[in-house]
Amino acid sequence: MIINDPEVHAEVSAAFDRYEQALTSNDVATLDALFWASPHTVRYGVTEILHGFDEIAAFRAGRSPVGLERSLERTVITTYGRDMATAATLFRRDSMAGKIGRQMQTWMRTPEGWRVVAAHVSLMALPEA
Repeated sequence: MIINDPEVHAEVSAAFDRYEQALTSNDVATLDALFWASPHTVRYGVTEILHGFDEIAAFRAGRSPVGLERSLERTVITTYGRDMATAATLFRRDSMAGKIGRQMQTWMRTPEGWRVVAAHVSLMALPEA
């Protein structure tokens, strides 16, 4: 198995960037398109536990579009062969003083393109320096 094949890595990086742009602009249609439309898709968020695409889409449709801007740090995308990848990133928001967010995604190549099949978002207090 080839880890981080440059072509595959570029594809997943582009999908990740598209996701980030859609997230911060509350482009719900694109966010929905980038999640695998399956009952097997899972998203654990800061305040929600979502199993299946329908629950994820309902969450997105009802989410407030306020305060979604964020900055990313230490993003790591790793591809495994041609069809699987993970994306991990830290994020900060102005509204989250003293905290840092963590996001993990598992991406899978589908006939429709790269889709998130599992995601986890959490917050933690910044460690004391």
